[in-house]
Formats: sequence, C-alpha cells, structure tokens
Amino acid sequence: MFDGVARGYDRTNAVLSVGNAGLWRAATGRAVDPQPGERILDIAAGTGTSAAALSKSGAKVIALDFSQGMVEEGRRRHPGLEFVQGDAEKLPFGDDEFDAVTISFGLRNVQRPQVALAEMYRVLKPGGRLVICEFSRPPVGVVRAGYFAYLRYVMPLVAGAASSNPDAYRYLFDSIKDWPDQTRLSQWLRGAGFTRVAYRNLTTGVVALHRGRKPANAAIRASVAQRRARSTESSTSTDAAVSSSFTAL
Repeated sequence: MFDGVARGYDRTNAVLSVGNAGLWRAATGRAVDPQPGERILDIAAGTGTSAAALSKSGAKVIALDFSQGMVEEGRRRHPGLEFVQGDAEKLPFGDDEFDAVTISFGLRNVQRPQVALAEMYRVLKPGGRLVICEFSRPPVGVVRAGYFAYLRYVMPLVAGAASSNPDAYRYLFDSIKDWPDQTRLSQWLRGAGFTRVAYRNLTTGVVALHRGRKPANAAIRASVAQRRARSTESSTSTDAAVSSSFTAL
C-alpha cells in the first residue's frame, strides 16, 4: 500500500491534514531536540522529510521504513541521508546504539506496537529519549465527533482528488478510530520500561506528542529486563499449553 503512494505521499498528507502536517513535524523535531554528533533513528520515516530536517542539526540520522517504495523515493529525494528498509518489530541494530528514536504516524500501522516499543527501548542508549507523534483522540466530545465525521465523509473525497492511489487511504479512518487514546499509549510506554513518560495534545488532540526516556540508572534497567524476561517466559508457557491442548484434541 505505501509503495503505491510514495511519490505523492508528502503532498497528500499536507492536503489531508489541512496544512497541519508541517506544524506537527516541527513540534516533533523540537521534542527530539537533535544535537550535533548524536545518532538518531527515525522509524517509519517515509520519504525522509522529517529525517532530513533532523539531520540539519549535525546529528547522524538513520531513516528506516518498512516500505521499499518509500525507501527508494527517500533516497532519490535525499541522497545524503542513510535509508534502511526494516521492520519496527525487529530493528536491524544492536543494543544501546541511539541517543534518540522517533516515529511519526507509523506506530499505528505496526502489527504489534508493543513489540515495536520494546525494540525502540532496546536500541536506545541509557538515558536516550523516545518521541512519538501519532493520531489520537480529541478529549472534547464535540471536537471528537467533528473529527471523526471529517475522517469518514470528507477525507475520502479529498484523498480521491489529491492522492495517486486513493484506495490506499481508506484504511485510515478505522485505524485511527481503533487506536488507543493518549492515556493507554502512555501506559504502553511505561510497560515497555520508559520513564519520564508524558504527552501533550496538538491540534485539540487530533494528534498527540508522546515522550519517554530509557532509564539511565542501571538498577532500573535491570528491573525492566527481569520483568520482561518473566513476561516472555509466561507467554512461552501459555503458547506451549495451548499447543499441547490442540495436540490432545
């Protein structure tokens, strides 16, 4: 799907967001706060628009995307950036590699977002920062109703006029409607081990900017690792029990 919209992706996003996409990108960049010499991973980087902006600080930015079409278009537009095709659930990097990890409007498209969060935690250096910009749920009822009405009725018409592949945008309403709200996503970040978790709403909560830190304290990180190991063991035991049950049947 994303391969098919790569060439016109940024233009369509600008139109569908009624010009807010650039404001959200700028807010994300300020939250990441890239510094010269830092290594930053931009996941679901698309054509590299945000990664290119982050790299102007002097940071070494790696743009990762699952879509080969997006990676190819990004390399064409930004030949000076390093692009990697990869899966957010299995990042092709070692432990403790990056000073910051960011993902904008991509976590919602990952099949197992909590697995992806654990991977982001893994590749961050101790004390490293995570910034997530994602569609969310406006807290005011009338705003939320108007927003969902726009997504259901207006956006398909706009996408049909602006996108080279309007069918690829039809999934967007359901994916946003079913996505957890700000509080639930914050809980996921804490569950992955992040500390100093916070969020702020952008554009009345249509989008939320989430932040967290990988603990610098070794004892806290060890506690997170133990908790994760117990969770993995429990999951493995459950899978084995289910498999045995089916075998018996």
